[in-house]
This record gives sequence, structure tokens and C-alpha cells, in this order.
Amino acid sequence: MTEEKSKYSAENIKVLDGLEAVRKRPSMYIGNTALEGLHHLIWEVVDNSIDEALAGYCKRIRVTIHEDNAVSVEDDGRGIPVEPHPTEKISALELVMTTLHAGGKFDHSTYKVSGGLHGVGVSVVNALSIEASAKIKRNGSAYLQNYERGQKIGDVEVIGSTDKTGTLIKFKADPEIFTETTSYDYELVKNRLRELAFLNKNIRIYLKDERTGAEDKFHAEGGINSYVEYLNRKRTPLIPEPIYIRGEKDDVIVEISLQYFDGYSERLFSFVNNINTREGGSHVAGFRSALTKCINRYASDDIIPKNLREKMGGDDVREGLTCVISVHVPNPQFEGQTKTKLGNSEVKWIVDSICTEKLVLFLEQNPQIAKKILTKAVEAARAREAAKRARDLSRKKGSTSLLMAGKLAECQEKDPANREIFIVEGDSAGGSAKQGRDRKTQAILPLRGKIMNVEKARFDKILGSEEIKQLIAALGCGIGKDEFDVEKLRYHKIIIMTDADVDGAHIRTLLLTFFYRQMLPVLQHGFIYIGQPPLFRLGRGKKEKYFLEEADLNSYLFQEASKKMSIGFVDSDTFIEGEEMVTLLEKISTYERIVNYLSRMNIWEDMLHYLLTHKVKSADQFSDKEFVERLVRELDSEKLIIGNIRSCRWRPDCYEVDIAIRGKVQEMVTLGPEIPLIKEYRSALDLFPLLKEYIESAFILRLSPKGGQEKDIPCDNWKKMVETVRTESFRGSHLQRYKGLGEMNPEQLWETTMNPENRVLVRVNIEDAEKADDMFTTLMGDKVEPRREFIQNHALEVTDLDI
Repeated sequence: MTEEKSKYSAENIKVLDGLEAVRKRPSMYIGNTALEGLHHLIWEVVDNSIDEALAGYCKRIRVTIHEDNAVSVEDDGRGIPVEPHPTEKISALELVMTTLHAGGKFDHSTYKVSGGLHGVGVSVVNALSIEASAKIKRNGSAYLQNYERGQKIGDVEVIGSTDKTGTLIKFKADPEIFTETTSYDYELVKNRLRELAFLNKNIRIYLKDERTGAEDKFHAEGGINSYVEYLNRKRTPLIPEPIYIRGEKDDVIVEISLQYFDGYSERLFSFVNNINTREGGSHVAGFRSALTKCINRYASDDIIPKNLREKMGGDDVREGLTCVISVHVPNPQFEGQTKTKLGNSEVKWIVDSICTEKLVLFLEQNPQIAKKILTKAVEAARAREAAKRARDLSRKKGSTSLLMAGKLAECQEKDPANREIFIVEGDSAGGSAKQGRDRKTQAILPLRGKIMNVEKARFDKILGSEEIKQLIAALGCGIGKDEFDVEKLRYHKIIIMTDADVDGAHIRTLLLTFFYRQMLPVLQHGFIYIGQPPLFRLGRGKKEKYFLEEADLNSYLFQEASKKMSIGFVDSDTFIEGEEMVTLLEKISTYERIVNYLSRMNIWEDMLHYLLTHKVKSADQFSDKEFVERLVRELDSEKLIIGNIRSCRWRPDCYEVDIAIRGKVQEMVTLGPEIPLIKEYRSALDLFPLLKEYIESAFILRLSPKGGQEKDIPCDNWKKMVETVRTESFRGSHLQRYKGLGEMNPEQLWETTMNPENRVLVRVNIEDAEKADDMFTTLMGDKVEPRREFIQNHALEVTDLDI
């Protein structure tokens, strides 16, 4: 090491001024620079407006995603102060926007409670934006200051007069920071704003996406009661309305809403100052303690029949419970940087005392509802005892673990971190997997058919299922609150490997439902994986290649095609070849998939081309009646039956018209604002400018085989051209589409799906517990209507359906 390199002195210590530290290490402030971090910018600014609402000064918040992916958040609060700061000698607005740890949230006279106690919110957003602006209305004037990457561009200036108050922050994320994407997910933003509206019943939140014209507004007069009803919308409630509890002690405000349904799982969502505390904390502990205490106290009263007087545990009284807990704490102490668990010990007894007082009163005043709750809790207690007896019977004498799974082919490795288990569908695939595996590290558990749907079963019934007993025994970590221990899990890779058909998808969903409902920590630790067996095998002579999906197969075929053919235009000497040809074919292939998808929605190819040519890109365009009339006038009325323009049935101030193909009236589409909102249509919008000249052309495909004679094949259109490329690339090859794992011999299964060097695994993560819970309820619950609606809405997304 040279003397110069080894030198370490005071000059090596760097001081990052202002917001430079944020730009240097953005993940320290927003979690990451991927999709989650990008959306965190919106949450930080919206949280400031919500804090104004909590303080009683804000009634409306407007969030707009602009066409260029800039975002603006406007509220009608007091407006950020613009006067000079007494000690810093600069505008308070500039201080808030450009300085870390500057804000009004440290002073309880300004904000009694707040989620953003770190005080870095809007300044961090400013630092990570390529451009930003703050427009303030207060003191009878409108003020403006602009910024670039956290630095001010000029001083605060007066731009007009107004009798209103409020703040409008507009920012555009910096692509140098967010290299993965700067495009916002509308659904993700919508779900968070809906949650905030439920938690703050006095506020109205408006969301607009100028890219598509999509818009929503959120206002929940019932507050968290409405939230619980929303969560239970796909279930059958046991009691007609949620039980609402509210109280305040020592400046801590407690709100609780709970409702029982006819299922068996507990669904509890907790919040502190609007922050989702996914790991719970002292407020959740206080509620659970109070609920168990109140139910048992009421059960011992004389009005309860003797057959109901059984001691109920916490799990029993919470079976089939949907609950939302929202507390507002002046000085919240969160465990860890993620703010997912509340640590304030005093909050536990505050929640406990308020809940106990209010719930005892409710049960006494509503004996019929109380009896329903008690009956359910007693049934749960009896089922728990039955489950315990079933567990005891399934144990070896003197053993503390369930009997070992009979069909399990165990591996030799002892360290769980290096062990993996494949849960395989059927004995046939299980046999191939057992023969093809690496016996040192890979265990195989074949399942006979489909396991029980645990969404519809009580715990004692679950333990009665032979397949589930085999699964529990193989994993070794136990089941149930008293016995489950994720530290005892015998494998740190649990790989679900099923066929690529409807039955395989169903079995995979049943298994994921089981893990989500009964072994959630296994999912949370990232131990569950989905195996990805190939869909296609392409054989050519003695050589064979495998492909996970059709897009991979196409990409390979196009690469092969580029070696022996080129694409030219009719009436032109220009030919496209090599990598340029491959890129073109992949884009056209993507466009082809979009065309096929939209055609199943009766947006046939000619109609799609017409809409893309006329730059129909936003639902807002259909608010202009002249625009709709002009579209209709230019349609070919000889080939089409065109209805009358009418007001849109589902969106105010918009127009739509029904159009059908003449002679094929079943092929009808409603031309209106819903079309630009379709995800696939928006993908076509992005591709169309790049492909327009090709989509509207005729081609010549020139084959130049090695040692052979050149041959030109005319193609009338892009579809014929792509089809001919595939046909010529397939020549001399055999394509097999796998329907089941049993179709592969052990060597093929090892090479494609089990060999760590070649295989593709998808780790199962839980990014949004509420969304995951809702999905499992929709697909596996008792109510048929939500499941039918889901199938109707998503059926057209299926591309490979094997019945």
C-alpha cells in the first residue's frame, strides 16, 4: 500500500451540507430507491396534510399524478409559514423545504399528534426531486418558491392575492436517484389514500391520474366503522353493525371498531397516528387483554346458560374477529426504524382501561349480541380442546413432535439453512422428483390430491386432514399458537412444485392459504417459494432447450431467425437484420399479445388501431362531447353499426357510444372513458408510436440459408410476417408443451426445475397484508359473489388455460 493511499487525516473527513446527505444515501430516509421508495415521497407530503387535518385545520386533500409523472399534493390547511425565522433568518418555508429536522412537529402547541416525528419529510422529498415547488396561501396572499434537487431557485415571492389558505407541494422524482422507475402505481396510491380516509373520517381526499384520466374520491363518514365494514364486505357478519369504542386519557386518543364474522381467523389492523403498525405493539396488547377479560367476566354472569360457562382464552374470543385499532399518541416510541411496532408501555393500560369500560357497558346493554359473541367463543374453546386431543393422539408415546410424514423422502443435510423440501403434486411427479433430486440437501413430499381449504375449516378439522398432518410433520415447526415455533422449521426453502394447469394452480393456492392462515411467520421470513417448471421443450436432433413461458420461446426463435433471414418492406430495398430485427420482432410480438387480449374484450384490431391513431389516451377526453362526435363521424359506418352518443353510465360528465361490427352484432364494444383505463391498452399506447410504420406495412421475408439459395416470401401484414418467422424458425424442430410434471423424466425434472444452477424460483412475499388477506378471502371464502366477480374481471387475463 502506498503512503499516499494509507494516509488518513482530518481532510479525509467529509461534511455533507444541507440535503446532500439525503441524495448520497437516499435509502436511509425512504427505505429504498425502488417502487416502494418512490411512493414514499407521496406518503411524506400527504402525511403533512393529514397532520393539519388531525390538528383540525384541513378538510380537503387533492393528490394529482401528472402526465409527466410529477405529483402535486394540495390541502386547505393553514399553509406553511413564509415569515422569516427568528433565529435562522430565512423564510420558514425555505427552512422547512431545504433543511433536515425542521418543522412544526416537535412543538405540541402546533401539532398535538403526528406520524412524522423525524421531521425530515418534505425536505427529503425536495432533495430527491429533479424539480419541486411550494405554493402557499395565507395572510391574504399567494406565495411561491421553486427548487431543484433540494436547492432553492430564487427567494419566496408573492404571486397574487387570495382569501383562502393552504399548501400545494409539487415534485418530480429524480431519475438519477430512482433508476428503476419514476412511474407511479395508481392502485397503490389509491389503496393508501382510502386507508387514510377511513382513519380520518372528517377529511375528503381526491385522487386524479392525468395520465389515464382515472379519478377517485374518498370520504368515510363512519370512520373506522366503515373500514371494518369494508374489510368484511366479502364475509357474512355475525353481528349487524361493528362495535365502536372511543375514549381519551392523558392526551392519548383511542378508537376501536370490531365486528365478528362467521369465519375462524382473526383479522386485526392497528395504527398509531395513521402509521400502520403491522407488528402490533402495546396498543394491540391492551385491546386483546381487555377483550378476553370482558368476555370471560360477562360469561360468568347469571344470564349466561351453564353450557356457555367455560373459560375462554384469548384465541377463542378473537376467532372470527375483524378489528381496527387506531390510537393517537403525542410522543410515540416505535421499535425499529420501520415504525411497525409501538413501544409505549403506558398506552397498553390506557387502551385496556378504555376498552374494558366501554365494552362491558355495551355487552350489558346488548344481551342478544353478547350471547352470539359468547356462543362463538365457547365453540372456539371446545374446538381448541378437540384439536389438542387430536394432536395428542397423533404423537408417539413420550414424544413431543408429530409422527414423521409417511411419504417424505428425507435428505441427509442436518442444517435447516441448507435444506430444502419440494412439495410435489401427485405420486407420479413425486416419483420423478425423488429419483432426480440431490439426496444431500433436497427432500420430497408428494401430496395425494388437493389439501383441505383451511379458509373454511376450524382448527380441529384442519388437524383431522391426513395431507395436512403429513405436511405439519414434515416441516417440524408445529402448528397453533401454543406449539408453533418458526425456529424449529426443518427447511429454509419450502418449494411448491405443481403442474402448469388449473388443478396445479388450485393446489398451489390451497397451500399458500394454509401457510398464510396457519404458519404466517414462515411466509414472513421468506421461506416459501414457487417452483417454475418449463412450459415448453424445443427439440432439434439430439439437442433440446427448455422455456419457462411463451415470451422466452419467442425470443429464442427470433434470435435463431436473425441468423438466416431478414425483413424488408414491399417497394423498398431496405432490409432489417441481426439484433435490430430481433428487437423489432420482440416488440411486435408484445403488441400481438396485447391485440389478442383486447380482442377478447371485443376491442378488435381495427378498432384498436383506430383509437391509437386518433391518440385516445385519457378518460378525460370523453368529457368533451365534440371529441366523441368527431371520433364517431370518422368511423366507417359501412362496416359498423354505430349507436347514439349518450351520457356515460358509470362516470359523470362523460359520453360513450356502442359500436358493433355489421353482421356480427355479438362483437360489440362501448367506446367510452373505460378504454383508456385498461392496462393493456396503455401498453399499446406506449408501443404504437414505435411500431406504427410496421403495423401499417406489407413485408418481404428474405431467407438466406447457409449453403442454400435465397428465397423471398411475401407477407401482406405484420401478423403474417411474425407467423412466417416462427414457422421458418420451427422447421426441423419438435415443440412439446408440458401439462404436468409427470411428463418429465427424473433427469429432465432435475435439470429444469430442481438443479440450483438452472432452476427459477419465485419467493413469496407479503407486501400488503390487507391485500393478501382480501385475496385469500375472495378466492377461498364462503361467499360466492366476490369470487364470481373476481373471475369475471380477470378471466380475460388468462393466456394458457388447460382444462
